[in-house]
Amino acid sequence: MRRKFFGLALSAMLLALGATAEAQQAAKVPRIGFLTAISAGSMSARMEAFQKGLHELGYVEGENIFIEYRYAEGKLDRLPAFAAELVRLKVDVIVTAGASGTGPAKEATTTIPIVMAQDGDPVATGVVASLARPGGNITGVSTLAPGLSGKRLELLTEIIPKLSRVAVLATSTQPNYAQLVKEMELAAKAFGVKLQNLDLLGPNDIETAFRAVGKARAGAALVLASSVALSQRSQIIDLAVKSRLPMIFPQNEYVEDGGLMSYAPNYADLFRRAATYVDKILKGAKPADLPVEQPTKFEFIINLKTAKQIGLTIPPNVLARADSVIR
Repeated sequence: MRRKFFGLALSAMLLALGATAEAQQAAKVPRIGFLTAISAGSMSARMEAFQKGLHELGYVEGENIFIEYRYAEGKLDRLPAFAAELVRLKVDVIVTAGASGTGPAKEATTTIPIVMAQDGDPVATGVVASLARPGGNITGVSTLAPGLSGKRLELLTEIIPKLSRVAVLATSTQPNYAQLVKEMELAAKAFGVKLQNLDLLGPNDIETAFRAVGKARAGAALVLASSVALSQRSQIIDLAVKSRLPMIFPQNEYVEDGGLMSYAPNYADLFRRAATYVDKILKGAKPADLPVEQPTKFEFIINLKTAKQIGLTIPPNVLARADSVIR
């Protein structure tokens, strides 16, 4: 009886130890918080790149890594609450898809590592101390590339002879708005073009902006990085086609959905690179010791179907420079 009792006790103890070990193993699975101002549909291609980057590093979502997704659907006022929620969930890393998400994440925590998958100018907005030495708990990839706005304006002047007025659609509440506008103004002076600045604070401002563009008779339009514009890109593209207004965009998703053309960093590459930051941090690296990287790949995309719809002929020399042409 004594041997039987000890045998049962030993079995129970082993079972308990096994259960504890399994619980500890489950607890070790890292949890990532993903925070973005826009919708899941708008982020699908970039998320695929991020997930592919993780997979290449040995992570399988739902098995050895979990991701908590928080999409603000273009409503920026939801981001602080989402960031606070991710902190309460005690995620191991927060990944942000844009400056509008990085700011609230920074306000929500000074201890959980934050990885920027894209951020316009984190130094100018005070998110990091410098690109080489970010300091604090934030690092990642910046979309900062001097001359991008000037390049977009240059492309518009090449496809539209004697272009004199360009409408600029942007969102003044974006963290790097002032810097983008300043860069645009410098580029406009260089090309002898007048700018018409229009503020998109919400979806209701889009039709108003296009009416203003028509009234001022702008010859083309340029969209600056804006979570509002990106989340409402279908409406913007439809109105541009109806107005026969040539437009250039800051992300390729616009052109894939029917916009005329875009010149931008390769966002899929940025999000894939963000996955490497997550991997390094999960393996013990500190964000303060990981320099912020800048874009190394850029894409110029033209949609010839849209050009035909608005009655625009793209010059052969411009067409030859495109990385991708939608026919």
